[in-house]
Amino acid sequence: MTQSGRTTTLATFGLLAMTAVWGSTFVLIKDVVGRMPVADFLAVRFVIGALVMLALFARPVLRLGRQQIVRGLLLGVVYGLGQLLQTWGLSMIAPSVSGFATGMYVVFTPILAMVLLRQRMAGTVWLAVLLSIAGLALLSLNGVSVDLGVWLTLASAALYALHIVGLGQWSRQGEAFGMSAVQMVAIAAVCLLATMPHGPTLPPDRSAWFAVLYMALIAGAGAMLMQTWAQSHLPATRAAIVMTTEPVFAAAFAVLLGSDVLGWRMLVGGGLILAAMYLVELMPRRGGFNELPAEAVHHEV
Repeated sequence: MTQSGRTTTLATFGLLAMTAVWGSTFVLIKDVVGRMPVADFLAVRFVIGALVMLALFARPVLRLGRQQIVRGLLLGVVYGLGQLLQTWGLSMIAPSVSGFATGMYVVFTPILAMVLLRQRMAGTVWLAVLLSIAGLALLSLNGVSVDLGVWLTLASAALYALHIVGLGQWSRQGEAFGMSAVQMVAIAAVCLLATMPHGPTLPPDRSAWFAVLYMALIAGAGAMLMQTWAQSHLPATRAAIVMTTEPVFAAAFAVLLGSDVLGWRMLVGGGLILAAMYLVELMPRRGGFNELPAEAVHHEV
């Protein structure tokens, strides 16, 4: 194997490992938000993450122009609202359902690109929409109703899709670190505001602190660094396909750790949503949205 081939393989496995880390976060967060308020958990997590990112990438932030800083802040606000809705939703539903519902951003993104940017949406996407609706119905229907947590998670997926479309329009080569740090600051501010008027309470015990630090440092800053390095050596399509395995890892961890029970509804419903995600990622590229860099296409909890 050539040096280039070894680097590509290493990058693929590194990105797969990071996707597994993202998948593991659903169960961890489900546990910790049962013992502290959602907004407080997110505020502490993202304040730590923002401080680390600013310490690591102060120079790239300073190199950003005023316009890009404003854009980064706006994107961070959208993402922060998505995080609040997603985590509130996760506190009400099973981690596996949350993982697959969150993955719907892959399907929502081309729909928003069509509505906001007047881009044509391929027929394949409509098939993906039907498959994902059927999968979500199997995963989340209780009789003829859908839990509030599922609706909150779907709303967060729509916000993530909006973030992807905005990032695709506003991101510039060489600005990934600076834009990421600015967005992290905005996310922390949104989550801090959500804790008002009392302000954030600290994690109540050692295991809660572990979850917060794991999310901020390993699944946050560390994953971003690995992702950025890996995607500099991988085609965008391959990277995006690797990252669509996140809900599979979320379901696997939920079953292994006893949070969920593996059943036919999880297998079939999750399989339909995963098929929808792959349809969107593998459909013929026609420019515009479909040329988005893959770093715009992941949203861990």
